[in-house]
Amino acid sequence: MFDKILIANRGEIALRIQRACRELGIKTVVVHSQADCDAKYVRLADESVCIGPAASKDSYLNMPAIISAAEVTDAAAIHPGYGFLAENADFAERVEKSGFVFIGPTPESIRIMGDKVSAKNAMIAAGLPVVPGSEGALPDDPQVIIETAKRIGYPVIIKAAGGGGGRGMRVVHTEAALLGAVATTKTEALAAFNNAEVYMEKFLENPRHIEIQVLADGGRRAVWLGERDCSMQRRHQKVIEEAPAPGISRKQVERIGERCVEACKKIGYRGAGTFEFLYENGEFYFIEMNTRIQVEHPVTEFITGIDLIQQQILIAAGEPFTLRQRDIQFRGHAIECRINAEDPVKFIPSPGRITHWHMPGGPGVRIDSHAYNGYFVPPYYDSMIAKIITYGDTREQALARMRTALSETVIEGIQTNVDLHKDLMVDAAFAQGGTSIHYLEKKLSNRA
Repeated sequence: MFDKILIANRGEIALRIQRACRELGIKTVVVHSQADCDAKYVRLADESVCIGPAASKDSYLNMPAIISAAEVTDAAAIHPGYGFLAENADFAERVEKSGFVFIGPTPESIRIMGDKVSAKNAMIAAGLPVVPGSEGALPDDPQVIIETAKRIGYPVIIKAAGGGGGRGMRVVHTEAALLGAVATTKTEALAAFNNAEVYMEKFLENPRHIEIQVLADGGRRAVWLGERDCSMQRRHQKVIEEAPAPGISRKQVERIGERCVEACKKIGYRGAGTFEFLYENGEFYFIEMNTRIQVEHPVTEFITGIDLIQQQILIAAGEPFTLRQRDIQFRGHAIECRINAEDPVKFIPSPGRITHWHMPGGPGVRIDSHAYNGYFVPPYYDSMIAKIITYGDTREQALARMRTALSETVIEGIQTNVDLHKDLMVDAAFAQGGTSIHYLEKKLSNRA
């Protein structure tokens, strides 16, 4: 087992990894920017190293600085968390070449799954169902692009091969708008991801976003840990997640979970990963795989009782993979609300000093947050400041506990989206379960 791990991230996930390490008796090194000197996880770490100015490119995306910090502190491994460099194959490769263990998949797996075209091809080969679409990246020939759209059928969606996080996508409803949309998406993709390749898929009208959590040892052993429903989204960004997904039969979930396990074995996947699907009319369609821990991992931890961060560490350390599918039990229901520092109407980030901070408690309530009373929310990073997660024996109990938890939440000095979550917890369609990925956008547009 590692004696010391460097955490190459910030915010709540840095604190979450730190807690997992502490339980395992592992010392932690936290790297941080100048803007995060007073962060809770920096103060709690065994060691901390300032690696640069506030801007991410000069700190949390600065590969040489992170690796140098690992060298000077004698860390044995590096945990990337999510975001920043977590799915950067070059970083994983540099970490390993520098003599450290990268707590995540191999660089090869990250490369394959990081490119949406190669990921889709790999999953087709592994037997997973995919959304009907182009065979690989779209060519430059306009006629081929037009014929491809006709074959698939409108509406179609143009996606950046190197995209992620909801960026690099454009829906097209008519042939007249097609070529312009492809050109624009290519330009945006090159600027955002340094990869101009785009591909085309059938645009599903009212799908749900369902994902399967997996753990694998890089060899012949892998398990799936249930599904999550992440359909409550705004601009392709998740707002609420829950597990299990309401209204989908266990047989369907088990079938797709088993296929995900087989896919992991075929590609030699190592560590924690998430297969993301669109689900419509009783069918699953693979869209991408996230080769890292997810923001929403706590809902899976609640219903399985398995610490996913610790499992990542154990797998990376080469410990025996003892989990077996038959031993994994799913119990109860969990819901997660992402609390963001943002204007509740315009959704513009709201950085600043928190003057009053009170988080809820009680049975079945978990808070993952790096914020505290007097904490200054910096303007340089993602606006998420907390995750409130509730658990119950039933979905109804988890919802009731979330309503209570949100009513007890007090955050002053900055604006937050707490009121949006309160509204959604009493929304009739959400209470029933099974809303599509477009539901929240439509609800907000009607409110405006």
